[in-house]
Amino acid sequence: MKEGGWKLTLAVLVLLVSTHADALFSCHMKDFIKAVQQVEDENPELEAVEVLRMLRRTAHLNDAFVQHFLPDAGSSGPELDADLSGYLQRAVQHRVLEGAREEGVVLAPDGMTVAVGPLLLGIEAGFLSTIPGRVPGLYQLTLAGDLGVSIRRRSENGEPLGIDGCWDNLTAPQVFTLSDTASTLTAAQVHGGMDGVILGKEVSAKAGESVKLSSLLTDYYLHQLDAKGMDGAPRLISRRRRELFKILVAPPVLIRQVAKSMELREKLEGRVKMEVRQKRRLMAAVKETMKEFVHVFMECPPIIARCTWGAAPYIGTPTMLSLPLTYLFIHHTASPSQPCLTFEQCSADMRSMQRFHQQTNGWDDIGYSFVAGSDGNIYEGRGWKWQGAHTGGYNSKGYGVSFIGDYTSTLPSQHAMALVRDQLASCAVAGGQLVSSYILKGHRQMVSTECPGNIFYKEITTWEHYQPLTTPT
Repeated sequence: MKEGGWKLTLAVLVLLVSTHADALFSCHMKDFIKAVQQVEDENPELEAVEVLRMLRRTAHLNDAFVQHFLPDAGSSGPELDADLSGYLQRAVQHRVLEGAREEGVVLAPDGMTVAVGPLLLGIEAGFLSTIPGRVPGLYQLTLAGDLGVSIRRRSENGEPLGIDGCWDNLTAPQVFTLSDTASTLTAAQVHGGMDGVILGKEVSAKAGESVKLSSLLTDYYLHQLDAKGMDGAPRLISRRRRELFKILVAPPVLIRQVAKSMELREKLEGRVKMEVRQKRRLMAAVKETMKEFVHVFMECPPIIARCTWGAAPYIGTPTMLSLPLTYLFIHHTASPSQPCLTFEQCSADMRSMQRFHQQTNGWDDIGYSFVAGSDGNIYEGRGWKWQGAHTGGYNSKGYGVSFIGDYTSTLPSQHAMALVRDQLASCAVAGGQLVSSYILKGHRQMVSTECPGNIFYKEITTWEHYQPLTTPT
């Protein structure tokens, strides 16, 4: 056979193997956990840390920076099925391909996209810890190392931080495409790094206890909420990612770890030691980037982007808001009348409301600026920049935030209310979208309506920034 024919045959075989692996497992966290379970079942003699090392070896996650903190993953070990090995390599090895396709990421049931590599590195570091609660290299392996790389490149060309993207399918996701190709640190890497810190600390604190990796991941990512929603949820679940991370990591500590990571990479790469002036400029860049990181990933609540919940396109041309705004208007959806407790249900409710607003009301888009689910997330409606259709006569003056459910005779969950009252509002103030002295009102104060329901309206009259009936200017 001619050389060209061999190359074509080989390419077809590679494509067939990849396609078969994709048919077995999607890029959803539940399928990644199934793949880990298969590894454990086929190698029952391996401890969790050995399974983690096998995954690291399969994904070639073994450079000098990683080996500075973790043992060499080696080049030999138990053989994996070719399809399984191919899937795990694609699921764990992080890279951004041509066309802004991000690999090494999975969609978690909480609606967030997670990079698997930093997650597993953090857990492995936790298992290797000899002093409960103290995990050498934890911050560098999970977040600080990647933050350092991002900061250096941002100082050179101003690349954006924490870019997110969209999946091709929410049920059986395979392809994740970033909204910007320039980002050196994606939102998925941040989420994976945060989870790596949280679970690394957790396994370190329980040193000596035997636990399977698949069980640890299942408990964290696949917990199903009951009727109490987040109010009755356990402490250690991915839906609490941001609140858990804030408890564990103080910003000044993370800044120091980022600086250490940058110095270590320079040493490992044989670079000339920076002069004092260069180091000062770099530390200024570190502090500036970390200020942005803290705002987006620690102060603000988790916000599910439009493409993630499956929004239809905006009809026509949106009107840009003139920021900062003065008002925050509180609504309830009334229909859907029940709180949504999962990312899937909340997303379906968002699509249903958007269809109603566009097809029945004749609006350009879903009317609300943001919507609060009872699953632990805020859902982006028209967002921070674009004028909504939520409060007749006042859409250009404030944001309209609605809670999924009918709250005529009951309240939203405490967690959902805190998400809007304490996090979304402060996020907007810090980000320059709301004035610091913003005024909070119920929908019924502005137009003739029962919204946001009698019981809920009574509740918001106790919130800071609430203003009794007066006509806004």
